[in-house]
Amino acid sequence: QVHLVEFGGGLVQTGGSLRLFCAASGRPFNDYAMAWFRQAPGKEREWVAAIDDEGTRPKYTDFVKGRFTISRDNAKNTVYLQMNNLTPEDTAVYYCNAPAGNAWGQGTQVTVSA
Repeated sequence: QVHLVEFGGGLVQTGGSLRLFCAASGRPFNDYAMAWFRQAPGKEREWVAAIDDEGTRPKYTDFVKGRFTISRDNAKNTVYLQMNNLTPEDTAVYYCNAPAGNAWGQGTQVTVSA
């Protein structure tokens, strides 16, 4: 079983940056891939980025390519989402996910002001 906790959200102005963290516990961290999703008010939860168990093959949805970077540190059981050049359209609750265990964190709010 995997337990996930996100932190690092907050309020930032357009063009600013934030770094999200997701700490994992339970099953050995280097056994599974990780992903980030987000859900804006009134919208469906959408996939943002994913990374394989070794951290060598990141993938991104088109609307964050070139702005967001997903990475992981298996020694620290942590996955990161570095978000640059943020816009108000990035405002959402961000969730980390371990697909193998169908585990979700509690979410962290990111708000980008115009």
